[in-house]
Amino acid sequence: MATKIYVVYYSMYGHVAKLAEEIEKGSSSVEGVEVKLWQVPETLPEEVLGKMGAPPKSDAPIITPNDLAEADGILFGFPTRFGMMAAQFKAFLDATGGLWRTQALAGKPAGLFFSTGSQGGGQETTPLTAITQLAHHGMIFVPIGYTFGAGMFEMEKVKGGSPYGAGTYAGDGSRFPSELELEQAFHQGKYFASIAKKLKNSS
Repeated sequence: MATKIYVVYYSMYGHVAKLAEEIEKGSSSVEGVEVKLWQVPETLPEEVLGKMGAPPKSDAPIITPNDLAEADGILFGFPTRFGMMAAQFKAFLDATGGLWRTQALAGKPAGLFFSTGSQGGGQETTPLTAITQLAHHGMIFVPIGYTFGAGMFEMEKVKGGSPYGAGTYAGDGSRFPSELELEQAFHQGKYFASIAKKLKNSS
């Protein structure tokens, strides 16, 4: 039976969506793994998004909290707002109280990926503060650590991400994930899927 991985994200300007697509490719490269991309619901009105210059959303389906219970492993992605996850993603997780009551997500592996506006904008604080959500659900946090190898030590080019997960810098919004950042996202997807598959097969 296939290991079912969900890549669940919120992206206002497309940076996190780009990482999510690469993570999906990485997870799909593992034999016996099925991957599905999901978006969390938008909480801002279209009028406000228009004034903020947000482009149209991708065609990934909108997830509901109960959908999470069907996955064998989940990767959560979001942009940063003041060093923590964006409110849209927090609102989605706040709606998972029913899953928490039944511990429907307990024991499931989970990973994190993220986008920040600057180098001091939360590439570590964002996943660190997000881990509390996983802990309350009893999920198993799967960081990438330094498994990406030399790419983790890149000093000549600007590169997002950390041992907690793949990441990118959006800057003023015009910068999109670099080739190295996309490679790290692919690696995270592949690495996470292999861990999730082992956990499923051992149960």
